[in-house]
Amino acid sequence: MTTIRLPVADSGPPIVSARDLVVERGGRAVLHRLNCDVPRGKVSALIGLNGSGKSTFLRTLVGEFPFRGELRFACGEDHSRPRPDHVGYVPQRLNVDSSLPITVRDLLGLALQRRPLFFGTSRAALRRVLPLLEQVGVADRLDVPVDGLSGGQLQRVLLALALEPKPELLLLDEPASGIDFKDQESFYDLLAELNHRTGVTILVVSHDLPVLGRFAQHVFCLRDGAIASQGPPADVLTSENLARTFAPGMGAWPV
Repeated sequence: MTTIRLPVADSGPPIVSARDLVVERGGRAVLHRLNCDVPRGKVSALIGLNGSGKSTFLRTLVGEFPFRGELRFACGEDHSRPRPDHVGYVPQRLNVDSSLPITVRDLLGLALQRRPLFFGTSRAALRRVLPLLEQVGVADRLDVPVDGLSGGQLQRVLLALALEPKPELLLLDEPASGIDFKDQESFYDLLAELNHRTGVTILVVSHDLPVLGRFAQHVFCLRDGAIASQGPPADVLTSENLARTFAPGMGAWPV
């Protein structure tokens, strides 16, 4: 299997810029004077220990948490819009009550239509659902119960939800957690193909360092709520940076 790794030319200012960003949760600063620029049109990875603030940063970008400091977006065709029209977000997992026989059709229908689910999925919503599922390779799962999907299939369904409407920025919080290695690689290949085909900027939280070395074009190392290092994978995924980010004495990963 060959992981897609495609260079992207510089296409303007960073889509997101954070300066002295502080986010507090429960009276504690989870992000502490964080500074970073998320490059436009590229696939970037955010790595760090559990509790270092990775998920908090993503959820701040979608407007879930208040913050101090500066958070700037440069969106739209001329990069002048202060907010993106849509930010796609893929969570680490979806908790589904197994007593509710909700299918993939039902789940996407709920998101794409306003009428109650018990009226069924409208033809208009279904016309939008099928192309989304085709984009992520699970169109044959349309009438499968959500709790009957494999881990990899579920993440692709959640990705389909995040792609509607078309996002400028796509955020994924450990999307390959809990799925087997083969499905992880094919999922990352799918993200790389989406980035190449649509130009969507992708920021993904992941612990899969060897895969990220082939897949990502930019890496942020987060430690204690601040960016410890950032740059191209070959420059960032070194013994020194990984030791600073994770633990003393940690060896370099293949990139």
